[in-house]
Amino acid sequence: MRDPANQRGYRLNAIDMVRGLVIVIMAIDHVRDFVMVGTDQDPTTNPNVTAVLFFTRWITHFCAPVFVLLAGTSAGLMTTRRSPHALARFLVSRAAWLFFVEIFVISTLATFSPRGIPELGGRIFVLMQVIWAIAASMLVLAALQYVGRRACLVVGLAILLSHNLLDPIWPANAFFAERPLWVALHAQTAFHGGPFQFIFVYPVLAWIGVMLVGFGAAEMFELPQARRNAALLRVGAALTAAFVVLRVVGVYGDPNPWQLQPGGAMATVIDFLNTTKYPPSLLFLLMTLGPAAVLCALADRWTGAIKNVLVTFGRVPFAFYVPHFLLIHVIAILLAMAQGFDGRQFFTFPLFFPKGYGVGLPGVYALWAVVVITLYPFCRWVAAVKARRRDWWLSYV
Repeated sequence: MRDPANQRGYRLNAIDMVRGLVIVIMAIDHVRDFVMVGTDQDPTTNPNVTAVLFFTRWITHFCAPVFVLLAGTSAGLMTTRRSPHALARFLVSRAAWLFFVEIFVISTLATFSPRGIPELGGRIFVLMQVIWAIAASMLVLAALQYVGRRACLVVGLAILLSHNLLDPIWPANAFFAERPLWVALHAQTAFHGGPFQFIFVYPVLAWIGVMLVGFGAAEMFELPQARRNAALLRVGAALTAAFVVLRVVGVYGDPNPWQLQPGGAMATVIDFLNTTKYPPSLLFLLMTLGPAAVLCALADRWTGAIKNVLVTFGRVPFAFYVPHFLLIHVIAILLAMAQGFDGRQFFTFPLFFPKGYGVGLPGVYALWAVVVITLYPFCRWVAAVKARRRDWWLSYV
């Protein structure tokens, strides 16, 4: 019989590898935001986007769904070690910490202007991204986890299967449009209160569904290795096939229909894959979570240095996520000064960086490599600390 401790470590190793891979890929998109010349914040909305730039953005689509799902899965695995009350307390406190980090830390690192930026009338710029979506989802999960993992799975699936019914009646996306706070459930919106200007990039309803599904799917990760991987392969193949079929039919699942493009086969493929992320449509989630499940099933077969590096990043994603904004912004300022700009012009959000600044896509990938390599020793140190110590606060980093 397999030793339970070894089984648990083996299982989490696969999860950590996938989590580490997506967080490293995520950094590509953030580097692109800060250093690429003439780039759109979301180049997939540009009908003239090149295939290389489109797929540079498209591969990062896997990050948020996988990260939110695995956050739910990790919480689901905690049910074997914590009572429902203890788990609820952890999720609420974790959510409060993440809200604080998103509002006061990440936004400051993204702008280097904690007192506000002139482009927004001196308001403090707060970008509510994936951290806010995880925090809000954790608050919902803290309450719903009392009904059990399978009930959470059913509720999560119901949300993901039905939320696109809101597309025809919900307010359309508008990045800086001031609208009521409730709009952030299913559409991007802006909201200001006091000195803060909030931009809700991640509509949260569907992400709540993703986390609930991850929580319910934790049972799959408690299976023996062979059964778990077989189940993940079946689920991943089914989700991927469902994406292809539903996308071809085009009846439901995404507000952005595809069509044959005059530019040729590649242009049509790009249009086919260009599903909606804000909010994440059913097809967007099938397109990303299906292949991710297959990858998770195959993760146990991987060996070697690359896997070890990814596992290290995956064990301490928070230790990568927060400093990487600081490092990328510093690199952006140094690059700007090398190109003859005044560094003070870059104490703002990248959307407001001056025109003419930046590098091409090869430069983006080179600087991304610098970020990942630079942060690896720090992440390895944090992972080692968490491995040998059991201080309560280490659960929050």
